[in-house]
Amino acid sequence: MAGMRLVPEEAEPLQAGRVVPAASDDERSVAADSWSIKSEYGSSALDEDQRQADADAAATFPSTASDYSSDKDGSDGAEVEASLLGLQSYWDSTYAEDLVNFRESGHVGEIWFGEDVMDTIAIWTKGLCIKSDNDEVSNDLTTWSVLDLGTGNGLLLQALAKQGFMDLTGTDYSEDAIELARNLATRDGFSNINYLVDDVLETKLDKKFRLVMDKGTLDAIGLHPDGPIKRMMYWDSVANLVTPGGILVITSCNNTKDELLQEVANFNERWFGSQGSDQKGDDSRNKERVVFKYIDHVRTYPTFMFGGVEGSRVCTVAFSRC
Repeated sequence: MAGMRLVPEEAEPLQAGRVVPAASDDERSVAADSWSIKSEYGSSALDEDQRQADADAAATFPSTASDYSSDKDGSDGAEVEASLLGLQSYWDSTYAEDLVNFRESGHVGEIWFGEDVMDTIAIWTKGLCIKSDNDEVSNDLTTWSVLDLGTGNGLLLQALAKQGFMDLTGTDYSEDAIELARNLATRDGFSNINYLVDDVLETKLDKKFRLVMDKGTLDAIGLHPDGPIKRMMYWDSVANLVTPGGILVITSCNNTKDELLQEVANFNERWFGSQGSDQKGDDSRNKERVVFKYIDHVRTYPTFMFGGVEGSRVCTVAFSRC
């Protein structure tokens, strides 16, 4: 059962998507103070009112009204506790600091899930794409248009470029993340990678991609105070970003493979239950009434036994866009 979550015996450094408790008053104060980054390169301090509002939200986690609703007894995705890691201000602060560190010492910043997992994802995704959905084998990856959602420092796209992908785009809602990714790509000789500031939940992209990657972005979205609602928004958006016949690859540490499969099943049902026939695409492609269909998952991550169940700390699952 890949991706099974465990409570660590000792505190571990924060990682994207890891569930952490809501902030106490002291923690909220520290977090608010940490969101002001100053250096010789100028100040990246967030607006004081916005920093305080986000800090208050992290402590209280109110539920806001939305056009999104569900008639299901349970919400999509795993039940996780809201966290500072679900707030854009957290990531703006993190990448502002990473950008300063890069300019001062060349440090690339955190590699979420670790370099070994990143390389595994890139190599496994290459093999997945070489064997296309019609079972015809093609080694030409240069024609695959690739989008990395929540790209952060952009190193996953560099790993994919090393595997032969060339048409590469990374998006993130943090301007400093995109600036860091661009700097790293230029330094490392990957000037062909395109990085854009864009929020997947309110995307301005007008293009569909044959391969869409998500390494921890759905995890972070789920940690927002309105995570269940924003996860539904995520699926609506991603469904319009993956071209029919294309592939979506999600890597998560807050969801098991089975939980992702259930979330996709819920989305498929909601999509066909709420959208008009003119928005569902070609009926011949949707006879099964599915938007995303499971293809495969990474089977090589280290596993362990807990409570009689085999699992791992991370899972990577691929879906085809029908």
